Amino acid sequence: MVEVEYLTDKNGQPKAIVLPIELWRQLLPKDDASIEELSEEMEDYALSKAMDEAQKSPLLNRKKALSYLDRDSQQDGSSVS
Repeated sequence: MVEVEYLTDKNGQPKAIVLPIELWRQLLPKDDASIEELSEEMEDYALSKAMDEAQKSPLLNRKKALSYLDRDSQQDGSSVS
């Protein structure tokens, strides 16, 4: 797990974050990168982490997946076909 520190103002409102330098260099290897490049790199990093986490999740067969979705949709009032 990445340790992120939050910097707050005197009222306790978050103003900035502190990332480990290794993570920062992974996200933004160039010193002169644009905001767009940073945004893309952060999105890629988050997607990669989500995909890694999904690999740990059990796979369901079609019947079990539809049953799970049906239970979930009944709780929020929608339906699954």
